[in-house]
Amino acid sequence: MTALTETPPEAAGLPAPAAKRKGGGLATYLIIRFLLIFPTILILVTMVFFLMRITGDPITAALGGRLPADQLAQRIHEAGYDRPILVQYFEYLGQIFTGNFGRTISDNRAVTEMLATFGSATLELAVNAVVVALVVGIPLGMLAAHRRDKTPDAVLRIFAILSYATPVFFAGLLLKLVFSVWLGWLPVAGRASTSTEIALTSLASPTGIYWLDALRSGNLAAFWDVESHAILPALALGLLTAGVFLRLVRTNLIGTLGRDYVEAGRSRGVSEFRLVTRHAYKPALIPIITVMGLQIALLLGGAVLTETTFEWKGLGFQLAQYLTARDFVAVQGIVVLLAVIVAVTNFIVDVVAALIDPRVRY
Repeated sequence: MTALTETPPEAAGLPAPAAKRKGGGLATYLIIRFLLIFPTILILVTMVFFLMRITGDPITAALGGRLPADQLAQRIHEAGYDRPILVQYFEYLGQIFTGNFGRTISDNRAVTEMLATFGSATLELAVNAVVVALVVGIPLGMLAAHRRDKTPDAVLRIFAILSYATPVFFAGLLLKLVFSVWLGWLPVAGRASTSTEIALTSLASPTGIYWLDALRSGNLAAFWDVESHAILPALALGLLTAGVFLRLVRTNLIGTLGRDYVEAGRSRGVSEFRLVTRHAYKPALIPIITVMGLQIALLLGGAVLTETTFEWKGLGFQLAQYLTARDFVAVQGIVVLLAVIVAVTNFIVDVVAALIDPRVRY
């Protein structure tokens, strides 16, 4: 009996099955997403550069009226701001690629040094705010989906709307009034007490992230002092994003709970709590991970108001100070750094989403 041989699709001139195709898949997706970071950053840098130049050269904007005309003209010439705008633009791009963002006009310090000094404070605040958003938003979203169309669900939906709609500076002022002024439980402002700041900044090779430096030195009193100062700013900024996570978790869990495999588990007597926390929870996380990258930009934008409200001396606080001083060189450096952080964060989020859900890769 003659065995039948199956002709491969490739031999018949047909496309190979998806599982056998070369290229594509996770590796190609990650390479494309990584390469897209560079044009994104270039577009943002270009926009920031030309928007900053609309008001004229940075030295005139910062020091005009405070220096004699001849000294002002000399400083403009020394900085190269009297050259054609395109020459300045390409020179600025070259400086950025070498890590040189120039020097601030108001206090004459290297922008890279300023970014390193105050960037750690903003990173610390952003991490604390993300923790608050996840700890508050995800469990409450699961509870709202579990108690759908009942009183807890209605209360939590109102909370989500209020937390997202309330201006972050107003939420910060309310938190300070209640927990600092009325109850006296937490500090009003700052990253740490003066003695703690002196102790942590005098360490050998400090990271600038106070809670991490406190743990490295084994100073638990300093660690608690740092965390007590961080609670209110993290709450003010984190609740802004917690409302978004709450609504996303609720909506996606409700959709997932109606799937066939969940109904099959329900028919086998699996408890509703187990269905929510074990079977429907992970598929509902995909949209949350995707949106998380966008929320990083929201957190960084809210950090400006949060740091100003709580006198948290990070990039947001310094950005407000430099805007007041019209120091556009410093402003430009801060905005470019924040743009890079947002672009890289979105890439990381895309990688995580692709690893969890294979459908994202195609």
